[in-house]
Amino acid sequence: MNLKKKLRKPKATIGSWITLPDCSVAEIMAKQGFDWLVIDMEHSAIEISQAQELIRVIELSGCVPLVRVGENNPNLIKRIMDAGAHGVVVPMVNTAEDARKAVDAVKYPPKGKRGVGLARAQGYGLSFEKYKRWVNTNSIVVVQIEDIEAISNLEEILKVQGVDASIIGPYDLSASLGYPGEFGKSKMKAAIKRYQRTCKKMKKPSGIHVIPPDAKKLSERKKEGYQFIAFSLDTLFFGEKLKQELKGIGKA
Repeated sequence: MNLKKKLRKPKATIGSWITLPDCSVAEIMAKQGFDWLVIDMEHSAIEISQAQELIRVIELSGCVPLVRVGENNPNLIKRIMDAGAHGVVVPMVNTAEDARKAVDAVKYPPKGKRGVGLARAQGYGLSFEKYKRWVNTNSIVVVQIEDIEAISNLEEILKVQGVDASIIGPYDLSASLGYPGEFGKSKMKAAIKRYQRTCKKMKKPSGIHVIPPDAKKLSERKKEGYQFIAFSLDTLFFGEKLKQELKGIGKA
């Protein structure tokens, strides 16, 4: 079952975040059973040529490669899709117009406005027709909801044809309310509840990033109804395990 179909089911999909431009790390993670992996080009030093290699390794390892782009930029999205990404996570989508712009950058006409190139995704020109059919049917667009404006416009955002899921950004959302990192504030709690309620009403998967590599916390998010769940990230899986084992031998 492809990711598009999985996202239409009530069962949660579990992925993780890649911030290191190392193909060995990506290969190890891709073979552990995640539904998808997001290559982060917003908050990492990963360049587009490195992203293409990571996409290749993730895909060949049987996992779905997604890319979080640094901005809602049609040229950047087009290039990362041409590199072979199965979809994108787009930051700071605050309006339906923002969402439409992201979809347009992923899909070819008539569903979008993406320009045509012959790169890795299109088999370097040898399988364009096959890719054209695939991309307009199976590519994934996930919008990040990380501003109170986006919460206010969420229903209209999720109505945009081609938006498959959303993922909330609690830190930026709290900052937009004037309380960066203070998740216990009543306005913040109300915003998150409204997010969950609206996603359920619109029958679109809600998403969240569980930062600590803690399976208990992930299970809690699943029980809350989140369906697009990012479980920690490469550096924390490595660093936390290292710290734990060193502590066990009295080195930390």
